[in-house]
Amino acid sequence: MDASLIATYALLAIAAFCAGAMNSVAGGGTFLSFPALLAAGVPPVMANASNSVALWPGSLAAAWAFRTELLRFRTALPLLTLVAFLGGIAGGLLLLATSNAAFANLIPWLLLVATVLFAFSTQFSALVAGLRKPAREADGGPANSRQVGVGGFAFQLAVSIYGGFFGAGMGILMLAALAIQGFDDVHEINALKNWLSAVIYSVAVVTFVVADAVSWPHTMVMLVTGTLGGYTGGRVARRIPALWLRRFIVALGSLLTLAYFYKSGVN
Repeated sequence: MDASLIATYALLAIAAFCAGAMNSVAGGGTFLSFPALLAAGVPPVMANASNSVALWPGSLAAAWAFRTELLRFRTALPLLTLVAFLGGIAGGLLLLATSNAAFANLIPWLLLVATVLFAFSTQFSALVAGLRKPAREADGGPANSRQVGVGGFAFQLAVSIYGGFFGAGMGILMLAALAIQGFDDVHEINALKNWLSAVIYSVAVVTFVVADAVSWPHTMVMLVTGTLGGYTGGRVARRIPALWLRRFIVALGSLLTLAYFYKSGVN
């Protein structure tokens, strides 16, 4: 096998492993895996579709890991799942209808939006903290089933469309929406985020596979290492200080955004 080809697949394997680990803990894995596919020479639309397929098993594993917390949303979960399902289909179809040239021009802006959302998610949550209503029952005790308002469903539809189109920053958008709804238990909101992400990825995967929009040689390598990364991340990466991980993701997103704006300007 050619040395450059070995190096390409090694890059994809490492990027997918790190992306799976990052997604299981804090999100932001697409900042690694998607640019790696572009660097491997995969066209932009196919790279985004392949990235969704590659990270799909990790999202399912993460959702399963938080299944206990997820049951606390059992009343709202069926409708939220339907919303994520429909939004994922819409976003996936929108991606397939977008040309490689148009999507390439969108990449810097999408990365910029995702980076800003990730970098300022804490400040955003603090800003809206005074507007939130705690998700508790009237007697002051924990609710048996967490409730989601109309605004939460509407926001989730928008996030699902975005996630089906371009996954980077999707988790941060979900966490912000749940924070506005009044959920402050990190395990609960992470559980719901992981499940809805898994639904969106699942729908997108079916859409992209049926449309033959996946680069399978690249994707198969990433499927294996991305799943291993997700499992490892769930067990090990929580030992890494969250602040360090957040700073790394923001720095990486900023550098990639600048790089793709520069590349777009050159072209």
